[in-house]
Amino acid sequence: MELKKINNLVELLFEKYKSQKKESIFLTNLKNIDEPYSWEKTIKSIINLSSEISKYIKKGDRCLLISENRPEWFISDLSIMLSNGITVPAYTTYIEKDYEYIIDDCKPSIVLFSNFEQYLKIKNILNKKDFIKKVFYFDKSKEIKEDNYIHLNNILENSNLDYEDLPKCKILRTDPACIIYTSGTQGNPKGVILSHGGILSNCEGGLNLLSTLIEKKTRFLTWLPLSHSYEHTVQFVQLTVGAEIYYAEGIDKLIKNMNDCKPHIMTAVPRFYQNLFQKINSNFSRTKGLKKILINKTIDLGIKVMNKKKLGFLEKILNKILNILVRKKIKRQFGGCLKTFVSGGGALNVEVGLFLNSIGLPTLQGYGLTETSPVVSCNPINDIRIETVGPPFNENQVKIAEDGEILVKGENVMLGYWNNEIETKKILTDGWLHTGDIGKYENNYLIITDRKKDILITPGGDNISPSKVESEITNSSFVDQTIVYGDNKPFLVALIVPSEEKKLNFDKEFQKELEKINKNLTKIEKIKKYFVINEKFSIENGMLTPTLKLKRYKIVKMYKKEFENLY
Repeated sequence: MELKKINNLVELLFEKYKSQKKESIFLTNLKNIDEPYSWEKTIKSIINLSSEISKYIKKGDRCLLISENRPEWFISDLSIMLSNGITVPAYTTYIEKDYEYIIDDCKPSIVLFSNFEQYLKIKNILNKKDFIKKVFYFDKSKEIKEDNYIHLNNILENSNLDYEDLPKCKILRTDPACIIYTSGTQGNPKGVILSHGGILSNCEGGLNLLSTLIEKKTRFLTWLPLSHSYEHTVQFVQLTVGAEIYYAEGIDKLIKNMNDCKPHIMTAVPRFYQNLFQKINSNFSRTKGLKKILINKTIDLGIKVMNKKKLGFLEKILNKILNILVRKKIKRQFGGCLKTFVSGGGALNVEVGLFLNSIGLPTLQGYGLTETSPVVSCNPINDIRIETVGPPFNENQVKIAEDGEILVKGENVMLGYWNNEIETKKILTDGWLHTGDIGKYENNYLIITDRKKDILITPGGDNISPSKVESEITNSSFVDQTIVYGDNKPFLVALIVPSEEKKLNFDKEFQKELEKINKNLTKIEKIKKYFVINEKFSIENGMLTPTLKLKRYKIVKMYKKEFENLY
């Protein structure tokens, strides 16, 4: 199947269906593992739901989708597209005012949501918006007695329509597929309009990247919210390769779920890998004797290989032995079949990347933005260079502007921001997307060096990347979260959220730890002072985005007085 010849994502689905066994398992919710969706059941469900949605929308109408990851998410997304609508995914972690902002901005004709918890958050909004024609919900646990509401299962189970009986879907590659709202780390979210061709283009790049890792039935575990552009596109890569897709129960059960479904490939954000690094490192530090020697040697030789250094004859033999004695056992804890992790949605710390790759957990760092559908570049499995985000996908052009900003052009670039021509013109010039990231090339591999807007400038005119310093601090087992502060200040200071296991003796021990951290930083990057808070930043308290990024502007605003008191 040539993706360049596919007109839209619905066509991709039905073309792929032709080559699958109807009874083969396609979608499985690990919360409900005994009721998987076969390819035939999935297709029938999409057709049935689309026939109902089509009664209430016309081409180009927006359809709001609020749900945790589950088969019904995929079914709803494709049903909306089959009905010529535009999917507007929203995070389940939003509060009422977030939903109202998005609903008022995109004015959806229909709304689909998963459960009673979501209903309680949006019911007051839906009742006063006359442009919403119908509301669909998934769960059976509590019946919702509203005239305008339809339970999804009634539709999925009762209809027997065939794809051949449906009006043909006339969607072009240039037509909008979805509007994905940015997570709002710098203020109100903006609706990014992504085209069918943009996502298909990204699928092509993803397929080329993973081609050597794909099996007849490749298993993917998905947990990053499907309302995030990264995971939203990944689901179409999964579709392209005819994978088995497993939806995790939640971040707290990821390791259990990896053993449940034994995935070959898993995508996640850097925060997940940072936590993984800390947990594994903590376990390693408790080992003794021969076991400790073997682990240390595994890491040393693994890092040597990652840094492209030649191994001696005896080192090669020892490294092969360690593959069996150490790396295979580590991999077994994650299901035993993992071929690669893929990291995106933020910068992966170099030390974390080196560590995971060295112990036998291949981790590919990529780079992208919601506005680029989303992937721009990624490290290939056969030549991982940890300090980089890999070569750009062939499907897009990437160049470095005179001021060092990374510019991207291609079919994957967004059509624009919904209802926001001013912001669209700021970021798009002659087809080139201004990413706001500063970077450079090294042997065709892209390296991100700074974030244009997040740079701290010292009184002496030096530029400091706070994210780089924060990454060094959070590598410490003492620290769970941190924010660095110091724009136009004589030195840098930090807010520290201690890790649970180190809270007890934090005040006594952290000063020595800070001295170690500062040794890895340049003179102008060193942290001179800090203050401690005990409440973690979370999605619930509004300080983390749904993809676990810190809302820097909100945190700094809240603790401005404490930061300033350190000077």
